[in-house]
Amino acid sequence: MARRAEPVEIPEVDALPGYPLPHERNRLIGHANTEQSLLEAYRSERLHHAWILGGPKGIGKATLAFRFARFVIANPDRFGPAVAAAGNLDLPDEHPVTRQLKAGGHPNILHLRRPWDEKSKRFKADLPVDEVRRTVSFFGTTASTKAWRICIVDAADDMNISSANALLKILEEPPEQCLFLVLSHAPGRLLPTIRSRCRRLDLEPLGANLISQGLKELAPEAASSDEDLLEISQTADGSLRSAITLLSGDGLAISRGVRQLANSADRLDLAAVHALADLVSARGQTDNWESFQHILQIWLHERMRQDLQGGVRNAYSYVELWEKTNQAIRDAEALNLDRKQVVLDFFFALRAL
Repeated sequence: MARRAEPVEIPEVDALPGYPLPHERNRLIGHANTEQSLLEAYRSERLHHAWILGGPKGIGKATLAFRFARFVIANPDRFGPAVAAAGNLDLPDEHPVTRQLKAGGHPNILHLRRPWDEKSKRFKADLPVDEVRRTVSFFGTTASTKAWRICIVDAADDMNISSANALLKILEEPPEQCLFLVLSHAPGRLLPTIRSRCRRLDLEPLGANLISQGLKELAPEAASSDEDLLEISQTADGSLRSAITLLSGDGLAISRGVRQLANSADRLDLAAVHALADLVSARGQTDNWESFQHILQIWLHERMRQDLQGGVRNAYSYVELWEKTNQAIRDAEALNLDRKQVVLDFFFALRAL
């Protein structure tokens, strides 16, 4: 008798091992005003069919999108007493919609994100047009006249030109009883035609107190000391995701190492650079790699602001350095190149400035 094959678990892009995904998490850290704006819009006379939720990566955009979608699916009558009485988008943990989403999905919610390529064993570099075209069958299925269907694009920044145009086409001719929640880390870079067909809500980076609160809630056993928790909260630059990655692996050591070496790049300690590069590129330490990228971005932004305020022309050189390093990071991930070389090249280029 042939053995039945075990089901293959497909990885989720941007998942943090040991932490709940946005569709599994009912609670949102911060952003009460933005949530209230969505609630007020939902029960207003005119509800826009498409929304851009903008803001830096890891601050809660996807969690808010699923929180809103959960509320809408559970309360399809926008003018009913339940919606009128609601003070926020809370839905009980035992509600069927909450349980369905936590279990993996809901038939009336389509979540578009970069897919896993089983052949190459890595996520695709962009959100391809075939994924966006899933909206055709999703919105084409028969549904109750009262049922909402919601598409969450996570994140629109990952779209290529073909997938962006495919999304634009359906935004121009939206079906009945539909909502689009388009998440973007940099809304200003989206196609102007997409921006013009959406209402935009920007989420602010989280304050250090909210970051600390989120860490205590999601990782109560991980913080080794109040001092480490404070440093992580301040270093995370408003991103709870970045705080979690800093808390995992060697995030604090990488943060301190990057800043120390970058601030003394004119007299670069080569042994320390190689040690940091080994730490960042250690096999299986994806948290270290992500922490390095995050700290690098923060440091460069700080340096550019300082130089621009001081009238120093080097700020433009730092922009060019960040663009080149970003491209090197993308190439390393797409082509499975040596991450250590990316770290070394950055510091050597910084020393040359």
